[in-house]
Amino acid sequence: MATTPKTMCTNIGGMERMLRVIAGIGLLVAGFLGMIPMMIGLIGIIPILTGSLGWCPLYIPFGISTMKNQ
Repeated sequence: MATTPKTMCTNIGGMERMLRVIAGIGLLVAGFLGMIPMMIGLIGIIPILTGSLGWCPLYIPFGISTMKNQ
């Protein structure tokens, strides 16, 4: 029987996840309202996704994890 490999382990803790989502929404809103250029505002999608998934691919090569139980 084959086992499924564990590919996306959660490596972002709860508080950081919440802050990433809030910062991402702030960037998107600022971009849409014209406070910053729209292209910079669209970068807000990245922290929203990483915060929602709880997984940051940039943490893997450095061995970083902000989860308390690891």
